[in-house]
Formats: sequence, C-alpha cells, structure tokens
Amino acid sequence: MKLVPLIGSGVAGPLGVLHLPRMWLKCILAAKGMLADGYPDLGKGFDAMTMNALNLTEDEVRNYIRTNLPSYTEFEAWIVEKNGGKIDGAKVAAHNRAVLQYHHDAETKKAILEEAGLKDDGSMPDAVTLNAIDDFTCFHKWLKSQ
Repeated sequence: MKLVPLIGSGVAGPLGVLHLPRMWLKCILAAKGMLADGYPDLGKGFDAMTMNALNLTEDEVRNYIRTNLPSYTEFEAWIVEKNGGKIDGAKVAAHNRAVLQYHHDAETKKAILEEAGLKDDGSMPDAVTLNAIDDFTCFHKWLKSQ
C-alpha cells in the first residue's frame, strides 16, 4: 500500500519548524516503500528549504531515517544534536516566513487547481494551500481506486 502524505507543509512539531513533520513522514513512508507515486522523499522545494534552515543534507537525512526509522520526536532530537544542541530561532523564523510566503508558478498552480476541479479565482495563492489541495485530490483518487 502506498500512502499520500497528508501532513501539510504548514504544520510544525515541537521545534516550531514548518514542513518538518511532512518531510519526516515522506521519508519514513519512502523508507518502507509506502510513499505514493509522484511524491519525492526529499525534493527541491520545501524539503530543500527545510534542510537548509536546519543545516542538514539530503544524504544524512535520508540515511538517518532509513537506518533508524525514528519517531517524529526522535527525528527532531537528532536534528538538535546535529546542530550542537541548539536550533537557531532566527533561522527557523525566516524559514517559516519563506514557507508561508512561497508561491508556485502559474503553470503549477493551474495544474493543481484543474486536477481538483477548481477554477483559479485568486483565493488560493500560496503553495502551502495548493499543496494541501493536491494531496487531498491525490488521496481521494487513491481512495476511489480501492
């Protein structure tokens, strides 16, 4: 069974880092061969932004998760340890603002809305909202196919 990651990019865990719970979920699902087709475990958008804000690389995140299959709180503890026991609050705040203010290009926005059967009326401009709509659409299509 392959699953759509339904934790949105606008969700933070105890560290307060937006997108981090979603990134962890995608990596855990990928490690078990359960991530829905079309979803990268670590992509170039919000995943890369999040890793950069936390001084992490794709290889070390992927290797840690595949080797340890950590709980979410274990994953956060590992990140704090990798950062010398402290997370830079200013860097996290800047990251969170960047996530919330990120916008997809017009073509991506149009594709997501069309797939969901929605018209672009300007009410969903940010990528966090559009990605959630895309997840819901993908999940619903999967559900109907079961």
